[in-house]
Amino acid sequence: MGGMFNSIPPVTRALILLNVSIYVLERFAGDALLTLFALWPADSPLFRPWQLLTYAFLHDPNSILHVLFNMFALYMFGRTLERFWGGRRFLMYFLICALAAGITQLVVTHFLHDEGYTVGASGGVFGVLLAFAWYFPRQKVIILPIPIPLSAWVVVGGYALLELFFGVTGRREGVAHFAHLGGMLGGVLCLLYWRARGRFSSSAPPSS
Repeated sequence: MGGMFNSIPPVTRALILLNVSIYVLERFAGDALLTLFALWPADSPLFRPWQLLTYAFLHDPNSILHVLFNMFALYMFGRTLERFWGGRRFLMYFLICALAAGITQLVVTHFLHDEGYTVGASGGVFGVLLAFAWYFPRQKVIILPIPIPLSAWVVVGGYALLELFFGVTGRREGVAHFAHLGGMLGGVLCLLYWRARGRFSSSAPPSS
């Protein structure tokens, strides 16, 4: 088991360890970490600028499935992207997607007058899913409970449509659907920028 975990590229492994460690700390720290590092609405007295990134390393302390699902997705897709890009670029991309998701969530909570906080790596993870489908669109993946291998672009496109549907209709409350879409949008803009820069610089990552 330890050998398998050590085979995960270093940045993906570090992100998983950091998220799991902070989740464990949350279980003992009560609301202290949430007050300081969760993403609060922009007009809340608890809002701080650093929360636009730190929220992505916290999860619902009352739901272990929240952190497990996010870390499993990061394990499944992040390691491939890290090997493809290298650790530095992968980390930069993950943080950009998380930041874009956080900004999107601030806009949404402002218009909905939502006073609650936001936590979770899902915005960054959805960006990772988007990039995986961008570079490996025909790669077959299985998403439970559907026991049929589907192309990555079909899975990611389906996720995006579901998030848009749930966000617009207000179903599945308590989930930051528009933040997930914001993470994907941040990923698209980042990848388009890299592709455009690649026309002038060989240091950019390969384009699809």
